[in-house]
Amino acid sequence: MISVGILGGSGYVGVELLRICEMHPEFNVVYATGDSQAGTLASSLYPSLTVAYPNLVFSEYSLESALKCDVVFLALPHEASLEIVPQLLNKVRLVVDCSGAFRLKDARLYPQWYGFEHTQASALASAVYGLPELYREQLKQAKLIAVPGCYVTAASLALTPLIQAGVISTTGVIVDAASGVSGAGRAAKNSNLFCTVDEDFTAYGLLDHRHTPEIEQVTGAQVLFTPHLAPMNRGILATCYARPAASQSTGELISTSSLLALLSRAYANEPFVVVRPTSPSTKATLGSNSAHLSARYDERTGYVIVLCAIDNLTKGAAGGAVQAANVALGLNETFGLSNVGLYP
Repeated sequence: MISVGILGGSGYVGVELLRICEMHPEFNVVYATGDSQAGTLASSLYPSLTVAYPNLVFSEYSLESALKCDVVFLALPHEASLEIVPQLLNKVRLVVDCSGAFRLKDARLYPQWYGFEHTQASALASAVYGLPELYREQLKQAKLIAVPGCYVTAASLALTPLIQAGVISTTGVIVDAASGVSGAGRAAKNSNLFCTVDEDFTAYGLLDHRHTPEIEQVTGAQVLFTPHLAPMNRGILATCYARPAASQSTGELISTSSLLALLSRAYANEPFVVVRPTSPSTKATLGSNSAHLSARYDERTGYVIVLCAIDNLTKGAAGGAVQAANVALGLNETFGLSNVGLYP
């Protein structure tokens, strides 16, 4: 068995990691931190863990304890990961960081988008982006995985095959996406209180959401990204708009059927990606590591539309982290992960 530590296990991404690791045939969670919940029985905070982890108590962070693990997942704030990752890198078998601290390859972008100076150039250079559908070969050699942002996972899976095929323009791409409230984390804030969120739908992060440069880094496109908060617990639906590339004859070469065919070919061998003509649904992906895609070409306006639905805590965070870790560890990529959503 592979011993696993989860730093930040008391948060929403952390508890999802605990859920997935319990279903993983090779992972054994031996250490979980939750500094604000240190000393708390995990099943008291999350009764859903009672059967799987009846005696697990959240601990304070200890480097000594973390170094005893084979694999360490970090579900921590960005600046906390920035400090801790170098303490673990190359001292444990694999470090998997779910924060944004090592996602952007250009350290100069961090002050603008994250509000801090990036001080770990060596670790940043060694980090491998954790989206197996696009970076599988690089992940096979990884010692540090930077797990993608949840919105970025959905937008990148939708757009990248069409950009790589030269079908859509890389300028003026619009990503309009909505997420469930769990994407804001477990900490109580006015913006995610029940009375704030219920019966409401609002945009936020206008023009300055930190996932913007990450989407641009992965897709190679210039992107206008607008996130929205939806009154649901989990899920992301990304609707992406793009113009056909200048080299395309829109009336002859692009159609809804050709877009669907291209996406189907791109993801034909992917265990967690499905392409269908029907519009994707967040409910269909609930609790699963799957991504549901569709596309349309609108002859009237000349726009390409690509849609992707995922569970923001699974494929968009903890599930994507475990999938990438499986690749890096040479395990079956699907271990611990479901491609079937919970319904109803």
